[in-house]
Amino acid sequence: MIEFISHGEQETRELAERIAVAVSPGTVVNLIGDLGAGKTFFTAALTKALGADDMVTSPTFGLMNIYHGRLPIYHFDLYRLERESELEDFGFYEYVEDEDAISLIEWADKFPEALPEDYLEIKIERLPGDDEAVLNCRRIRITAAEGSRRAEAQLKEWEEKC
Repeated sequence: MIEFISHGEQETRELAERIAVAVSPGTVVNLIGDLGAGKTFFTAALTKALGADDMVTSPTFGLMNIYHGRLPIYHFDLYRLERESELEDFGFYEYVEDEDAISLIEWADKFPEALPEDYLEIKIERLPGDDEAVLNCRRIRITAAEGSRRAEAQLKEWEEKC
């Protein structure tokens, strides 16, 4: 597990830049956190670090955005979905199985049974307190899917870069 305390957007951006160096095609990243925790901000920072010039927005209503950097980036937001069967309606499974791209999935914890076996999870949490010093602070935990050798190897590579 990698744990990182970010004291603001710049530190979160720097973490995303270090991860971009280590990310490889076929990687699936589940982004977990409350509303406003910073999932979309992290996605935007990672996407930019991967060379995409696109304006990154949360695909809440469109469910998915595609960005083009050094490799294709599929950005999903599952927040508004109510049933796992809705994932098939927009080709979710085909996209996350694309070994030439990376997939970033916000609210992936809504449908854990639908996720591929190999994934990395990034959980972003606000630090407790309402003091101005902690308002922009986030705890970012990165873990590998349990029992996934591929994800564990990816996490180890990320640890070396981060």
